[in-house]
Amino acid sequence: MPATPGTGRPPRTAALAPSRDRYFDTLRALALIRVVTYHTFGWPWCGMAFPSMGIMFALAGTLMAKSLRRPARTVLRSRLRRLLPPFWFWGVFVVLAMLVHGWMPGWQIVYWVVPLGDPPGNAWGEQAWEILWYLRTYLWFVLLSPALLWIFRKAPVPVLLLSLAPVLVLNSVRAVPDNRFGSALWDLATYLFCWILGFAHRDGVLQRMRPALVGVLALAALGYGGWYALAHRAESGTYDLDENPLAQAFWSAGFVTPLMWAKARFRIDFAPLTRFRRLDRTVTVFNARAVTIYLWHEIALILAVPLIDRFWDVPAFERYLPLDSQWFMFGVGWVLIAVAVPACGWVEDVAAGKKPRLIPGGRAATMGG
Repeated sequence: MPATPGTGRPPRTAALAPSRDRYFDTLRALALIRVVTYHTFGWPWCGMAFPSMGIMFALAGTLMAKSLRRPARTVLRSRLRRLLPPFWFWGVFVVLAMLVHGWMPGWQIVYWVVPLGDPPGNAWGEQAWEILWYLRTYLWFVLLSPALLWIFRKAPVPVLLLSLAPVLVLNSVRAVPDNRFGSALWDLATYLFCWILGFAHRDGVLQRMRPALVGVLALAALGYGGWYALAHRAESGTYDLDENPLAQAFWSAGFVTPLMWAKARFRIDFAPLTRFRRLDRTVTVFNARAVTIYLWHEIALILAVPLIDRFWDVPAFERYLPLDSQWFMFGVGWVLIAVAVPACGWVEDVAAGKKPRLIPGGRAATMGG
């Protein structure tokens, strides 16, 4: 590499920066958008159109397999350090708000320190804290990954296929406890296949699978998951996959498998995305602030309601803005999320040991003056 004139040092180039996988980054960004959309409109078909949680667990699984090339203790410490501080920062606001509204916690408040179980709360704050099942499930998968990866590598394909067995077993057992332990079991069983699928992608197992086999298995899983959701909608009053773990597990498996297989088989990277600077920057922000967006999006939607209520007091707003439309609330919610990203997202940088930045890719934030 030629030296920079006058310095005797090689120039800094983009090639020296750690590269991002734009295919996975785009999937993660779309998954977060779908989560916010579902929590705004509540459309039951959202999960079938794009099973965001299955995609996010598969992406996390492949990254975890990559990280476990290092010593497991180091990886686990790093994952906990990145996850817990943003959770604590967010939790302070939620817990204080619930205390103000009459909540008094017991010993279960320890789950607000390490969310190995669903943190307690009152009905007033339920919309904010009910999303924490994902963090709890992710944390358990991270802790179990060294053992899961070791088992997977003993017999990759059989383990991948058998990872759907736990949800089938739980669905046939009526004695699953209705408590934190039972909830954790259900969620782990529901998304175990997707997490293991991430291992299969990272270890090259998917790349070696024949297209016909992938197509048949994916269609079979989609068919079974879709049929089960529709056939049992009378039990929950909806075909929403979030209300049916077995349908969720199989539909997610059938949907995510081709996405991960295509990535492995054709080495899709979405590199041309970098030509569109604004879109590429948006994808960067979504990925660098994924935890912040996920944690704060429900609070943003909650705050959007009283904020819009105040708009009714302004005659011009009442006349010209669609204040009673959910789409308007959707837009206001995203504005508030955009505020939360610089206001709260810097915690993710601090947790990762990086210089805090208000907006990823922009100038470093000046913390404490």
